[in-house]
Amino acid sequence: MTRNIAVIGLGLIGGSLSLNIRETQENVHMIGYDINKDQLHLAKSLGVIDEEASSIECACEKADIIIIAVPVTHAVALCEKLASLKLKKGVIITDVGSTKTKIVETANIFAHQDVHFIGGHPMAGSHKSGVAAAKVHLFENAYYILTPSEHTAEEKVSELKQLLQGTKSQLIEMTPSEHDRVAGVISHFPHIIAASLVHQAKKYKKQNELTSKLAAGGFRDITRIASSSPVMWRDILIHNQQSMLELFDEWALEMEEIKEMVRSLDAEGIFNYFEEAKNFRDGLPVKEKGAIPSFYDLYVDVPDYPGIISEVTGYLAEERISITNLRILETREDIYGVLRLSLQKEEDREKARICLESHGYGTFIPS
Repeated sequence: MTRNIAVIGLGLIGGSLSLNIRETQENVHMIGYDINKDQLHLAKSLGVIDEEASSIECACEKADIIIIAVPVTHAVALCEKLASLKLKKGVIITDVGSTKTKIVETANIFAHQDVHFIGGHPMAGSHKSGVAAAKVHLFENAYYILTPSEHTAEEKVSELKQLLQGTKSQLIEMTPSEHDRVAGVISHFPHIIAASLVHQAKKYKKQNELTSKLAAGGFRDITRIASSSPVMWRDILIHNQQSMLELFDEWALEMEEIKEMVRSLDAEGIFNYFEEAKNFRDGLPVKEKGAIPSFYDLYVDVPDYPGIISEVTGYLAEERISITNLRILETREDIYGVLRLSLQKEEDREKARICLESHGYGTFIPS
């Protein structure tokens, strides 16, 4: 028996989920809807979906499973809209948002209907966006958090897990509040810190014009996530307000502790502070994907002469290795400069390293 699966929102995540389910599951019919009709048509032409829906109603009223893949603010409103539709009895609704408490609370409107909401958050992403960037294996080795409520039947959670098996992600169940607290610590708050560092540099530039030039190296790397979508992060912080407020208080205490060590010239305390941070950071998993998309960078020593960039990219093109970003970190006359290549996957970076070293280039993988 064929299952109808509706995907509302055909960006990178919604498109990748649809493509994965379509290619790894039997007897499924993928119905897509997106407010952007160009994205919707492109999804159909790329084989991401089987059918284009003209409206949310057309997509969802015949669906056995509904995947909400829109920004968190819109997801809450969409839940409320779905509650007014004539959905199939026993339908499963899930989402892919980065915050869970508010949408799960909103989904309590389904508690007295034969509708089963299971919050979801696939912790995967890419440097690219849109359905054209959708990949079958985007979620492989990533953590995929599920946050069923107390109203969710266990067999429905099992059914959703079975549907997501083809993603080869690591499925974990958490409460919505647990999810939002952990996501706040490892993803949401780090984005605030990155943005605040950039703001600090911007303000200091008024005193010293060299600030921007000197910030072009490592500073750009440690603040890279500050270039994320302002709209997305506005919505995430508003939806995770309570966790954020608690983390602000904890961060202030943390800063006071290290500030006092510096004020009192506590050399041992400062050393221990950085050593403990180093040890914990060095012990973090390397292979697994986390809440913030990984950057697979490869640094290449390149001589400064005309055509060197096209030469490097030409070798990679011959091996069909795709790069997502390229940046010259330093070039000076008569000495080697550094070319930073960002690649989609760790395997692509290793292939690029082998390829370029075989052509005599020195490479370096940052830790």
